Amino acid sequence: MKKNAVLLNAGITAVIAEMGHTETLTLGDCGLPIRGNAKRLDLALKAGVPGFIETLQTVLAELQVERAILAEEIKSVSPQMERQILDCLGDSIPVEYVPHETFKRMSEDSKAVVRTGEQTSYANIILVSGVPF
Repeated sequence: MKKNAVLLNAGITAVIAEMGHTETLTLGDCGLPIRGNAKRLDLALKAGVPGFIETLQTVLAELQVERAILAEEIKSVSPQMERQILDCLGDSIPVEYVPHETFKRMSEDSKAVVRTGEQTSYANIILVSGVPF
């Protein structure tokens, strides 16, 4: 966890504070199923609100990220969203691509899944927690 104090959502802040090295947090569009042991943190208010990118940017300000996982389908179906995500992550966070079905199974083991109002296909990411030292 970083100490930037940007994030106002108590639920997400608590999850980030509790995360250990290599644990995961999933951010998803409004259609991503939330199953398994993952806690549901539902931010969706209406279509597009909050957006995926603004949610990702805010979480990245608080969470030390070691690597990220995206669905490989984003490359062909939503390349503009992929570009925006990669821009947010920068060059220092490696990205792994997996089939969407694999992504959904992996998200079940996340500490939490944050549901946004995003309606862009495959606007989902698994963030793997790093250590700030």
